[in-house]
Amino acid sequence: MESKQLVRQTIGALIVVMVLLPLLYAMREADMRLALLLLVSLGGLLLFLYLKSTFGLEDMARGAVYATLVTTFLNQSILSVNIGFFSLFLYRILLIAAVATYILYTLSEKGLKADFDRISVKCIWLFLAIWLAYGTVSMLWSKSIIDNFKYMSLMWMGVLFVYLANVIFTRISRLLIFYGIWMGMTIFLLVLGLINHFLRIQLPSSSLYGAGEYRNGFPTAVFTNQNDFAAFLSITFFFYVAAAKNSSSIKVRIPALFLSILTLYVIYLTESRAGILAVIIGLCLYVFLLVSDKVKKLLLIGSVSVAGIAILLLSGRILDKLQLAFTQASYYGATETMPSNLARINLLRNTLQYIVDTFGLGVGAGNIPYYLKHNPVFSTGGVQQVHNWLAEIAGNFGVFILLGYVGLILSLFIQLYRIYRKANGRAYKMLLEASMVGLAAFMASSISPSTISNLYFHWVLMGFIISVLSVFKNRLNTVDKGIGIHER
Repeated sequence: MESKQLVRQTIGALIVVMVLLPLLYAMREADMRLALLLLVSLGGLLLFLYLKSTFGLEDMARGAVYATLVTTFLNQSILSVNIGFFSLFLYRILLIAAVATYILYTLSEKGLKADFDRISVKCIWLFLAIWLAYGTVSMLWSKSIIDNFKYMSLMWMGVLFVYLANVIFTRISRLLIFYGIWMGMTIFLLVLGLINHFLRIQLPSSSLYGAGEYRNGFPTAVFTNQNDFAAFLSITFFFYVAAAKNSSSIKVRIPALFLSILTLYVIYLTESRAGILAVIIGLCLYVFLLVSDKVKKLLLIGSVSVAGIAILLLSGRILDKLQLAFTQASYYGATETMPSNLARINLLRNTLQYIVDTFGLGVGAGNIPYYLKHNPVFSTGGVQQVHNWLAEIAGNFGVFILLGYVGLILSLFIQLYRIYRKANGRAYKMLLEASMVGLAAFMASSISPSTISNLYFHWVLMGFIISVLSVFKNRLNTVDKGIGIHER
């Protein structure tokens, strides 16, 4: 026994020496970035060994995913270390640690296959695997391999988080913790947003940092700009609303209602039209979910009728305005500054042209900015991002991946809605309502941010929704009579 302990201590000492030597060399050469990285690595190794001996790999894997979830709401505001053309910050460091810990746990305890067999949404994972594979292969025809690598790195990290969420958040109680972390971290972001507005102080990670006084008043919190923040808040608004509606405790209802109003106010301060539109669409959908089947039919008939009449009466005016906008957008030169609405029109026209030129295959993952910079068909005033998530997918990955993504979103909503009709507990309804309406709000607000690829809350939302669907499908498969609140 003592000999085994001596061997472990000797190995540990050798590891410490192996890490300290390059650390001392880096400090001698005054490369403080490398020194910091090595120091963090050493600290992480020692922390890992301590936690493993204290809690075990299973609890460590779960704790690492919880910690990673918390840091997704901080973006790059806490720590950022540049490594060439790539940067490491708290979320990425913890995600790497979470993946490594999870792999060690599964290999030592039960194997990866056992976890994957319990996932009840394998069709979703089939599409995500095809998407990742297609994006990686698209490097073959990408004009900028570096941009492809960067974009796919972000996507791989996002999908890895979704997978970890899917295998870790396998119980209702864990989903509620996930839900609580989202709402709790948003309070911190709301406070930052109010500081942005009233004190005219921006974080260095914001594109408005150092801008004029008027622009400094837009809430951005830890995001790059106000549109990204508004897109996030439009989802969170419905998390608070669902909590206020379904909670049985007034101690939860009143704070949730207050925070939903505060969230709406901060969205208003961002002046994001897409954020406001997302809230309106989400509220309409929420009302639709809550009314009876008879009223649903009447609402559908009424909506279709009103839409049909509006198209008949206003189609001429709408076409004239569109034609005028397209004509005006064509007047601008390649380097001229354009109004945002005209620039967005030309961004979509460029993307469509690239899709046609590549026979529907897309220009390659992450290569839309390269094409907009070097091969613009229509002037965009120097803007190099599509500012539309679906167009971004189509331009980068092609028509087939776009259709698959739209099918994924529709499938998620339809399956959640079918489960929602059978659910009879407050906590269950809260999770399902937040998932469905939050998903709709995201899709509506995704026409505003310049790109979704670096907005980690998109993958956090997908991880939450897919986990909710997986948990409820597993429960439905084992409970013949539906879902009851007493089941845990």
